[in-house]
Amino acid sequence: MNGRAVVLVEKQMKAAVLYGKEDLQIESVAVPSIGDGDVLVRVQAALTCGTDVKVFRRGYHARMIVPPALFGHELAGDIVAIGKKVRGFKVGQRVVAANSAPCLECFYCKRDSPNLCEDLLFNNGAYAEYIRIPSRIVERNMYEMPDHVTYQDAALVEPLACVLRGIDETPVRAGDTVAVIGLGPIGLMFVRLAKAYGARVIALGRRKTQLDRASAMGADELVISGDPGETVEKVRALTGGRGADVAIEAVGNPEVWETAAKSLRRGGTVNFFGGCSNDSYIQLDTQWLHYSEITCKASFHHTPTHIRKALDFVSRGVITAHDFVNRVEPLTNLLEVMRHLMSHNGHMKTAIIP
Repeated sequence: MNGRAVVLVEKQMKAAVLYGKEDLQIESVAVPSIGDGDVLVRVQAALTCGTDVKVFRRGYHARMIVPPALFGHELAGDIVAIGKKVRGFKVGQRVVAANSAPCLECFYCKRDSPNLCEDLLFNNGAYAEYIRIPSRIVERNMYEMPDHVTYQDAALVEPLACVLRGIDETPVRAGDTVAVIGLGPIGLMFVRLAKAYGARVIALGRRKTQLDRASAMGADELVISGDPGETVEKVRALTGGRGADVAIEAVGNPEVWETAAKSLRRGGTVNFFGGCSNDSYIQLDTQWLHYSEITCKASFHHTPTHIRKALDFVSRGVITAHDFVNRVEPLTNLLEVMRHLMSHNGHMKTAIIP
């Protein structure tokens, strides 16, 4: 192994390898080699994610992963080896590493949009005993965990950073009425954070269990969503007939995108946060968009700034694994977990413990 290993590391490890659509194998593979600027982390907790479920169902992700490839991206663990040029980290530290890092040199990075970096480096392989953290992520998007933060709490940092960026980019302000449509883990994070920002939150979900969770997160109003027209009318009824100041779409469905936009007041803002499948389209009334001055936004991914901000939120207990993780499973059960999540849309997170 390149670099210097200070603790004994096995030569082989168990890891999840994605080969294609719903084709996931737990295999014995070589422990990743590390370069001079890399770090090797023993994974202590890896969390399932809606994006991983989509990738499992579709067999790929155009930007994040092309099979065959190691799988998973929300993790926290312990450093077991470091390259000889690594500074600021040491073996034995508890760390959380983001799944990407920008180049800081391209057109978008220089315009304060590092999430749109033309050379955004992604890293996968969290569903494994060990993961290599490449030098760019080590330098720009890996952080030591505070002593009181658990591994499962820290593994929430990556999705939380995406939600924080969505909140900031929309933006959500104190006193706003925010309609959150879709109450999976991401939607529930939006509920919790919108409340933390001082907003009134209308939570819209299809099942009572989702609404109960939203209530526990602080939602002020709970709405069973269904027929698009009825959903819009319910939001308007709760907002004096005007509509919400902000609508967050956290489902990833074109019809729900349209419903979210129609739920706004004049001058309101919708954030199309949930990513839809390829070749999806929506229809919006141009007269209404124009004369009501509706703002349509979409938020993709996170930035190093938001990863740091998310770690601070986790450290202060604003977001904890207790609220989002309801199962713990060994790596050998990952295929069963993925199949379960695929058939239970909106289900909470599972912690995979290699």
